Amino acid sequence: MNHSSFPHSSLIGIETKGEVGVITLSRPEKRNAMNEEMITVIGKVFASPPPAWKAVLIEAEGDHFSAGLDLSEHKSRSPEQVMDISSHWHRATQAIIDSRIPVVCALKGYVIGAGLELATAAHVRFADPEAVFCLPEGRRGIFVGGGASVRVGRLIGTSRLIELMLSGREVDCREANAIGLCQRVSAPGRSSEDAFEFAREVATNAPLSNRMILLALTQIAEMPPAGGLFTESLAAALTQTSPEALERINAFFNKPRTKR
Repeated sequence: MNHSSFPHSSLIGIETKGEVGVITLSRPEKRNAMNEEMITVIGKVFASPPPAWKAVLIEAEGDHFSAGLDLSEHKSRSPEQVMDISSHWHRATQAIIDSRIPVVCALKGYVIGAGLELATAAHVRFADPEAVFCLPEGRRGIFVGGGASVRVGRLIGTSRLIELMLSGREVDCREANAIGLCQRVSAPGRSSEDAFEFAREVATNAPLSNRMILLALTQIAEMPPAGGLFTESLAAALTQTSPEALERINAFFNKPRTKR
């Protein structure tokens, strides 16, 4: 598939495998430290993903997902510049969250700072057992700027987020899984393979069903119960009366039954 419409960057790999788009952080010599170029490319990909993509995998080259923000870019910036960059990050990661297709992330090694902010924008996260999660900004005299205060806080709770940001401590994969920073723990070295297989499977779902799962559920989470239930009814009505849903339901009832 031709990806020429996306900005070229040696730091981000973009390819298509069947119905799955694969985005690879490709800065292993810097432990995939995130810079402005990388998040710009990622944001533009998710702003207009190829129609052939039915799911996306975000993975990383090398031993680490991302060691965080490339601080070398932030040595001498004004408050206005920092706010602009933070807003740029927010737009890029929100494009992931608002994606019409499921986004799966494969985590390994360091998942730190900006790397964790990118990972928590994905809908499903697989992690190798040795993955380490951390928000060290407080120990460095700075504050998160890529969405952690909102997304990580909603995943793990404000009190736990405060403790993690004050201490800057490392969270191992077992604890990360228990508190919701990742949903699946793979066998050693298999997070990318497992995440890709999951993405490949969900890519076969009805596109409208996937879209409603991703978008309706995130909206319902912010609504009062009555509004959430009304939105659920709308999502059910739209999906269950779609032509593809009717085809799948008919196929279910017409498939041969095994006699017991």
